[in-house]
Amino acid sequence: MFPKEWVIELINHDNAARILLRFNRQIEWEQLVRTIPGARWSRTYRAWHIADTAVHRKQLRIPLADKVTNLVMGSEKLTAQLREELIGLVVRMRNKRYSERTVESYIKVLVLFFNYYAGKDLLAINNSDVISFNNDYILKKGLSATYQSQFINGLKLLYETITGKSLDIDLLERPKMPMQLPKVLSEEEVAAIINGLSNKKHKTMMSLIYSAGLRRGEVLGLTLKDIDSSRMLIMVRKGKGMKDRVVPLSAVVLEMLREYYKEYKPKEYLFEGQYGGKYSERSIELVLKKAVKKAGLKKEVNLHMLRHSYATHLLEGGTNLRFIQELLGHRSPRTTQIYTHVSTQQLGKIISPLDKLILKK
Repeated sequence: MFPKEWVIELINHDNAARILLRFNRQIEWEQLVRTIPGARWSRTYRAWHIADTAVHRKQLRIPLADKVTNLVMGSEKLTAQLREELIGLVVRMRNKRYSERTVESYIKVLVLFFNYYAGKDLLAINNSDVISFNNDYILKKGLSATYQSQFINGLKLLYETITGKSLDIDLLERPKMPMQLPKVLSEEEVAAIINGLSNKKHKTMMSLIYSAGLRRGEVLGLTLKDIDSSRMLIMVRKGKGMKDRVVPLSAVVLEMLREYYKEYKPKEYLFEGQYGGKYSERSIELVLKKAVKKAGLKKEVNLHMLRHSYATHLLEGGTNLRFIQELLGHRSPRTTQIYTHVSTQQLGKIISPLDKLILKK
């Protein structure tokens, strides 16, 4: 344990998470801080600072860091330098406003990669190591191209600030992503899911997601002031790519929201947990899972399928593809065009050549 008189401050110094130690100049305290491995004096802060590790946090009585930081600090195979670099990467990504899901995905695969090459110096990692990891781990285990792409993205971000590296990040290539058609529910299946919900909050949430094509994080991030009933609009703030957009508010959903508000009276977020604050991602997933089971659907259904279904049903209803692009918040029209491949509007009009043949019974 370190003296209680020390003033503690968490900082990001030289792209690394550090703990700043401020105290009155006393010989015994100077001697103590010098015994801490990696302790350094900062002329900028005019104080000592040490690595932000789980051990140091415990000794200084600082609450443990968040889940991503704990993942790095809890990996025993990582060297102190690697921990410092990875924590620095976490700080940089958050400063650049990467989503927390992206930060966690990148860090998880990087920790796995460096554990795979445990004992190898950070600067000694080269492009051959990356290829071997791709072939012997990612491909061998049948992991997705998305996972492989996250790995390459994370490596590029990490090594772009490291000097003296053996890894040529310009030669790292992301895998070709497969074109997968979105999975879509029929209008009848959507109705069955929503009608199967008796809880007013749950029914309103699912209806809102489908009625406006919202992502999970977007619906959970909505606040009371984001609903503009006078103009019949919903303000979606900081969607994917940190973009704001406006989408129409369904008249049916507005009535549901009014009834829901009378019963639950949320204070800040439109949908709040039992004890206040933002409704959890895990809870909304469980709500959908139970609704799908009650509706008797045998297929796998996730929240994003409601968004896909919204876009497809709009297209089949005659809505212009350009409008759908804006409503979904897609940067490129190519992203939206994928819904033309799953729309049954025109497919249903195509007559198979087999139907024109005269076959013997």
